[in-house]
Amino acid sequence: MITLAVDCMGGDHGPAITLPACRRLLERHADVHLLLVGLPEALKGFVHERATVVPASEVVAMDDPVEVALRRKKDSSMRVAIQQVKDGRAQAVLSAGNTGALMAIARYLLKTLDGIDRPAIAYPMPNALGGSTTVLDLGANVDCTEQHLLEFAVMGSALDSVLKNKPQPTVGLLNIGSEAIKGNEVIKKAGELLRSAADAGDLNFIGNVEGNDIFKGTADIVVCDGFVGNVALKASEGLASMIAAFLKQEFSRNIFTKMAAVVAYPVLSAFKKRADYRRYNGAALLGLRGLVFKSHGSADPFAFEQALNRAYDAARNHLLERVQARIAHAAPLLTGASAVPVSAATPD
Repeated sequence: MITLAVDCMGGDHGPAITLPACRRLLERHADVHLLLVGLPEALKGFVHERATVVPASEVVAMDDPVEVALRRKKDSSMRVAIQQVKDGRAQAVLSAGNTGALMAIARYLLKTLDGIDRPAIAYPMPNALGGSTTVLDLGANVDCTEQHLLEFAVMGSALDSVLKNKPQPTVGLLNIGSEAIKGNEVIKKAGELLRSAADAGDLNFIGNVEGNDIFKGTADIVVCDGFVGNVALKASEGLASMIAAFLKQEFSRNIFTKMAAVVAYPVLSAFKKRADYRRYNGAALLGLRGLVFKSHGSADPFAFEQALNRAYDAARNHLLERVQARIAHAAPLLTGASAVPVSAATPD
């Protein structure tokens, strides 16, 4: 039986979204048990033989500063949900809440794995091949060293080997060009480390890739610092919204564009489905001593269910153990990395 802890109060809509998604997951998988964490009065209407309500008296708001979430709201649904993983009552936790708070609380409670200095946010972005490209980091670490980028590559490889069933997923280093001589000093040094890791059999590194390679599907995994990754993510979301708005505007102009819309509908429908971010919802917070997944805050029930499925697959296929095994294999290259608590993550 796979047990997942769910922060039912997180996100823009809370139980109105999380509970329907949880029910769908329970209907689809007979081997899953859910720990529904939240305000008892908000969850009392949910009854299922494989679901248990775990009470929490507080909620981390989407605009709460990290310090408030960490130091003052010690009985929040987010913190109590993560505690279930720490105490061994759940194999993974999912929240749609405040990303900064989730990372800080998870890092404080669970700590980082041996050999990992900084956890990273890994997210699947749709590509032209009909699948997705895993990009990390997407915002947890704005400034990174070459060592951190190597850590991200090792953890991302473990993630894809589990969720995409690819024993040796390809890894690309995001750069301003494919040539090894391009990029700043950190990127050049990271390239050297990644090539050494490939020579040692730790990675399937294919070299530098550019921004458009994310959407081409050139590599299974693209590694970058959190600043660049977050910009790439937001730019892709903005582009998808712009295309949707443009098509809606053009196809409502007159009878001719409406006729064109009817003819083009099958193609546009397929494109919309492939680019639908809801299908790829569920970012993994890698590098912690427990499985933590983050849903988009504005997710609808369908999107939240996809995130639940990713957490379920990760737990069922022992993602944490596979990450640890890859880190252990790459230990000679992962020098100087150790678990360091977040400065803001030391409660009074």
